[in-house]
Amino acid sequence: MGNNQDKVVKDQGLKPTEEGPLPELEIDGRWQKIITRIRHIPPVYWLTLVAIFFVLFLIFVPNYIWIILLGVVKTQSTLIILVLIFGLTTISLVWSVGQRVDVWVFTYFNMHGRRKCWLDWLMLFFTQLGNGIFAIIVAFFLYFSGYNFLGYAFALGTLSLWLVVTLIKVLIHRTRPYKKIENSRIVGSQARGSSFPSGHTSQSFYMATFLLHYFHANLFIWLAVYLMAFFVGITRIYVGMHYPRDVLGGAMLGTAWGLLGVILNNSF
Repeated sequence: MGNNQDKVVKDQGLKPTEEGPLPELEIDGRWQKIITRIRHIPPVYWLTLVAIFFVLFLIFVPNYIWIILLGVVKTQSTLIILVLIFGLTTISLVWSVGQRVDVWVFTYFNMHGRRKCWLDWLMLFFTQLGNGIFAIIVAFFLYFSGYNFLGYAFALGTLSLWLVVTLIKVLIHRTRPYKKIENSRIVGSQARGSSFPSGHTSQSFYMATFLLHYFHANLFIWLAVYLMAFFVGITRIYVGMHYPRDVLGGAMLGTAWGLLGVILNNSF
């Protein structure tokens, strides 16, 4: 799959980018040190940590919960459709036409026109709304605000989604666009690991789907929240970390995961 991407990039006259100083926007001071230390933690450690938490939880799950889970999933056509779209998106990564479209869209959002420094900072801020750490903060806020069960369920969904995304990244092993496309812009810090699917996008759509169903929001709020989740996906392209299909895959996976969480909560 990686060789196919290399061929498409060469066909378009683009060259792989060599890692070097971050262009245009750099983060200095204490926050840069914290980000740098986090970035240098090997992905296998993150995967191991999340897996341990997830396994510890599964040990205490009664058998009847698994029976309910299987029964509920079979009756949810929306969930099945989301999974199918995610599967088709994954399979499409081997298509050269899809890679050309990915490169074209990425180039437009990441490299087209002049970018003001304030816009870089704005994008860098909003992209953090899809960060797993932000989701854990939300879970703690829900728990200590009196929504104990919701906070617990939300944290479980976040950790399990984090684990699933990491496993898929390891299996697909798609190279990030800033390493493939010459002159691509990196806003902030370089994300490590593989590109597909977008973890930030999946987390933002998971939060939107899970919380909106629980709080029974009206149509206007639904549109606003999902537009915000979509905007997080756009920021991942803007900052140079993901291709469009990474974002699409993350959106489908996160929405399906949030819907699954809602289904389980309603069943219990």
